[in-house]
Amino acid sequence: MASLEDLIPTVNKLQDVMYDAGIDTLDLPVLAVIGSQSSGKSSILETLVGKDFLPRGTGIVTRRPLVLQLNNISPNSPLINEYQETQGQNNGASEAKEELTLEDHLRKSQGIQPKARDEWGEFLHLPGRRFYDFGEIRQEIENETARIAGKNKGISRIPINLKVFSPRVLNLTLVDLPGITKVPIGEQPADIEKQIKNLILEYVAKPNCIILAISPANVDLVNSESLKLARDVDPHGKRTIGVITKMDLMDSGTNALDILSGKLYPLKLGFVGIVNRSQQDIQANRSVEEALNNEELFFTRHPVYRTISTKCGTRYLAKLLNQILMNHIRDKLPDIKARLNTLMGQTEQELATYGGSGVITQENQAGLVLQLMNKFAARFVSSIEGTSSDISTKELCGGARIYYIYNNIFGHSLESINPTSNLSTADIRTAIRNSTGPRPSLFVPELAFDLLVKPQIYLLLEPSQRCVEMVYEELMKICHNCGSPELARYPKLQAKLIEVVSDLLRERLGPTRSYVESLIDIHRAYINTNHPNFLSATDAMSDIAEAKKTKHKSATGKSDLEYAKLTLTKELSRKDAELQLSNATERDNSVASTPSEATSEDEEGIPSKQSKDSFLNYFFGKDQQKPNHYTAFSGNGQFPASQNFDQTENVAPSSDFEKLQINGSTTERSFDEPKLTEREELECELIRRLIISYFGIVREMIQDQIPKAVMCLLVNFSKEIIQNRLVTKLYKESLFKELLLEDQNLAQDREKCVKLLDTYKEASKIIGDIL
Repeated sequence: MASLEDLIPTVNKLQDVMYDAGIDTLDLPVLAVIGSQSSGKSSILETLVGKDFLPRGTGIVTRRPLVLQLNNISPNSPLINEYQETQGQNNGASEAKEELTLEDHLRKSQGIQPKARDEWGEFLHLPGRRFYDFGEIRQEIENETARIAGKNKGISRIPINLKVFSPRVLNLTLVDLPGITKVPIGEQPADIEKQIKNLILEYVAKPNCIILAISPANVDLVNSESLKLARDVDPHGKRTIGVITKMDLMDSGTNALDILSGKLYPLKLGFVGIVNRSQQDIQANRSVEEALNNEELFFTRHPVYRTISTKCGTRYLAKLLNQILMNHIRDKLPDIKARLNTLMGQTEQELATYGGSGVITQENQAGLVLQLMNKFAARFVSSIEGTSSDISTKELCGGARIYYIYNNIFGHSLESINPTSNLSTADIRTAIRNSTGPRPSLFVPELAFDLLVKPQIYLLLEPSQRCVEMVYEELMKICHNCGSPELARYPKLQAKLIEVVSDLLRERLGPTRSYVESLIDIHRAYINTNHPNFLSATDAMSDIAEAKKTKHKSATGKSDLEYAKLTLTKELSRKDAELQLSNATERDNSVASTPSEATSEDEEGIPSKQSKDSFLNYFFGKDQQKPNHYTAFSGNGQFPASQNFDQTENVAPSSDFEKLQINGSTTERSFDEPKLTEREELECELIRRLIISYFGIVREMIQDQIPKAVMCLLVNFSKEIIQNRLVTKLYKESLFKELLLEDQNLAQDREKCVKLLDTYKEASKIIGDIL
């Protein structure tokens, strides 16, 4: 552990390191001097240094923070001799060499070594140059202020760093901040008060900052702007030192003893009374040493302050500040060390995202390209499988998005298809007629069903192809999101990786679309009406009859048999109708007379099951004793048709639109469309129901087969071949140099990161030497 005297120089070294790197992240311990204009801030600083070196004038003089490092050196310090030796070697040619004074010229002409000058200043923005004339220091401060803050009365937050070396100063680091002002004067900006306050808060709000609050004794303490501002950031007064200036200017009969003793305004670090050099002393060029002696006499001879004279004056203030700053640094140094280690770790992680600090050589080019390829391929696969470490929580992506496409988008699009929405009753009737040729048929032909259902199956192609396209688009999105900060360092390589994978996906898109189209063609190639889930014609007609029975029963109150009689009367010739009705009556009477059978109609007039079966047996040929022209229904989608199939020539066209209601659905036909017979209505409704049934079977199979095909031909194939494809296309020595060209902006960021890490390591070494 180093001595306390080494702590302040150590922090000064840290400040220099941070300044050179252009960073301020350590919050180093520092003393910030705040006070209103003309409160005596400049006089205190000049007295601490022992030289007149600060600009003076009216209005705002300090317009940039001045970071003042006071470095105590011994009279025989190597720093003095080393610099003089350098001057002699340069023979006055170096810009850093200072002009000799008249006394030095006389000494040199007499062969006497010039007198060693042991007090000088150095600016960090002018490295290697020493200012022995403190008047030149004042001029350089003014020039540097004007260069950054302009020549008007504006301020700047960019600090000026000045280091003063002298055997007559104590190790201190102070920041002189612009004086607090309330009213803009002259060329000052209208919001000058807010600007200055924000600038001061940037320093004093930091926990490691000791606040030196300057208040003149000839102003009531309750009106002190510096103490008010200090209380805002340090309400308990734990890191604030009060300095009362101009003690000799208080009204006669008054004193500041209560303030200095902490009774009026308690501060943990206390108050110190100061007597400033008067303007007359400055104009008379009285030395700082003489002013310090006069200040000491004032307190020792004052009837009130002489009891506390040892705790008053600038000399005491310098020792107090030195001790407070050393203790403060000692307390905060472990925290600074921990903070430094944290910053180093964060910087190392950031540097790793840029590919590290290693220089790419021809020997490690191949390994680096292969490594980045493998990472890209792995990120592509993990995004699909859902094992990626940076999965988004804001939206579905990767494999989850593909599942959503299959289950929600594709599934809902298939379910939303109405298989007969584009088929009118006239279309169905026309298909039935066309499939019979020149002859009237006894049954509804199966060819009509095939003719109508195949185009409807084709409705499944468009959503299936869209499903393929959406999965392809998601894979392309995954491909473009597979980059990483490390890969972004090499934009050409990243672009090539994306290009190769994009070509692979496009290559697989064509075969996948073709296979999906072939699946639709397969289902259209053969209509399998023997499928176990296909609705039988018998069941379909039973449903139709039940629906029509219910409708007519509610409208007319007629029984099933009566309705059948009316229907057949309309459809058949009178002779055939009489014959069929007679047979039907005899058969029904014989059935009704059987004790085990129910009556044809209950008390409420609702047809019984026997009545329904009688109608279906008669109409669809379940009774084998029917006339020859009514062949038994085979269950393959055909049912007997009327001998007088086409009666349209006897039907007069309606003069207006007529509405047809079939099983609750309503369609409109124009006046020139012939009215459907009862027989045609039944035939069309049967075909419609069979189409819906078969379409549902095919739709269910397509909903299952399309995702499987897409996964096999597009998704899984791409996952399995991506790495081999990247190696085949890009792992070529002739391409390494081009692929590993760095992005200029990232290269600059990486260089900054490397420099920052070196700075932190150097700072850590400095702290490590004293801990």
